[in-house]
Amino acid sequence: MADLIRIAPGALTIGKPLPWDVFDGDGNILLRQGYVIQTNSQLEQLFERGRFKPRNIEKPGEEVVEAAGNCNPFADYGALLNALESTLEAITSGDPTAQKRLLELSQRLDNACEEAPDATLALIHLYSISPTIHEQILFYGILCHLVARQFGLDNKRASVLGAAALTANLALVPVADQLNASNKVLTDEQRAVIRRHPTRSIEALKAAGITNPLLLRIIAQHHEQADGSGYPNGLSGADILPEAEILALSERYVAMITRRAYRKRMNIAEARKLIATLADGKFRPAIPRALLQVLGDHPPGMLVRLVNNEVGVVTRRAVLARGPFVQAIFDTHGNRYNGTLERDTSMLEYNVRSPEEPEILPSIDVSLLWGFRI
Repeated sequence: MADLIRIAPGALTIGKPLPWDVFDGDGNILLRQGYVIQTNSQLEQLFERGRFKPRNIEKPGEEVVEAAGNCNPFADYGALLNALESTLEAITSGDPTAQKRLLELSQRLDNACEEAPDATLALIHLYSISPTIHEQILFYGILCHLVARQFGLDNKRASVLGAAALTANLALVPVADQLNASNKVLTDEQRAVIRRHPTRSIEALKAAGITNPLLLRIIAQHHEQADGSGYPNGLSGADILPEAEILALSERYVAMITRRAYRKRMNIAEARKLIATLADGKFRPAIPRALLQVLGDHPPGMLVRLVNNEVGVVTRRAVLARGPFVQAIFDTHGNRYNGTLERDTSMLEYNVRSPEEPEILPSIDVSLLWGFRI
């Protein structure tokens, strides 16, 4: 099939869910999105035989039209990452379509958060074990869109924040994956690159004709801290935009739950506890509270063990007195269900006993788990 593209080495990782369906050269499906590669031999076979079907989500110069209620974040995940990469490349190369690409991508992400918030939030927790820099940036955008609503930002400011989340780390893109993969102490030169990245990202945006003052201020301030200990200008208190604090906290949460070569990742329960402490001096108290409300006690995409010993995936956050809701994938004896069974964890027999956060996730057909049909 002409529309299928060969999988490039490095695009897939052992222990990480597939970001899209994988086909053979004739268009027959080999593996569904969400399948977890277990061995090097499986990986090599996929690089040899595997193809994927790119999904274009925007064309500069055309309007993006989304059918209401037709948003499947899992099906769009690979396309969102491709669009992010091409958008950042357009900015750095001074492409005249860069601003339009950025606005369309930010709007697409906002639509996903509006139409399918639980599924969109689940992307972060399903793909957070060892994300690439582009995945991390996409996660920042998702969290910023969701937290902005919870915090009460108006639509215009929330939209600018979403665009800032996608571009604030532009200057780190060439080196971020290398830094995350290193288990050595950062050199002075590497630390300088990190500290300069807000300024360099702003310079690249301006050169591409993206000059929205609020967007640039958010980026300039997203490493400042309310107690004055941040950089580059040591701002404090109300001198820091709330949008900048939302972006900073989103980045911090993703870093907490992400594995790096130099440290283990924090489990979600530990990360939530640490976020709760950040209301004391580091951030406006309402911003950590807003993030915790967005996540809930058990965020979508998290694996949990229930009191009846089933293991499942959280698919929906709590609504009023019900939930969160879990799709059970392993029975009480550890055997895989043929399909899934929804459990309301507000019922005593299905209460959450403990988180299950393995370094290698079980294979999950994510679209089906959330009830999407492709």
